[in-house]
Amino acid sequence: MGTVFAIHFTPEAIEDLRSYSTRDRRRVMDQIESCLKYEPDRETRNNKRLRPSRLAEWELRVDRFRVFYDIDAEKRAVKIEAVGHKRGNRLYLRSREFEL
Repeated sequence: MGTVFAIHFTPEAIEDLRSYSTRDRRRVMDQIESCLKYEPDRETRNNKRLRPSRLAEWELRVDRFRVFYDIDAEKRAVKIEAVGHKRGNRLYLRSREFEL
C-alpha cells in the first residue's frame, strides 16, 4: 500500500466541516481518507496542486465540496486547512465567498 500519511485538521477546517450536514461531512471525510492517506501528492482528476495560493498548496474535489490541504512529506503528514463548497464558479468558505 505504501507509506501512510497522518491527517490533521486545523480548527478552522473542523468548523468548516461542522457547517455541513452529517451526510455531506461523511462523504467528504470518506474521500479525505481514501484519497489523501497514501498518495496525497498524486495529481488526479479530483486532486490537484494549486497555483500559489494563500489558502493551501493542494485541492481535493468531492462533488461540490473543496478540501484545501498542505503536505509535509518529511513528517508524512497532511494538514487540512479548509473545507468549502462551490456554487457555480464561486467558492464559499465559512458562508463567505472566497477568492483563490
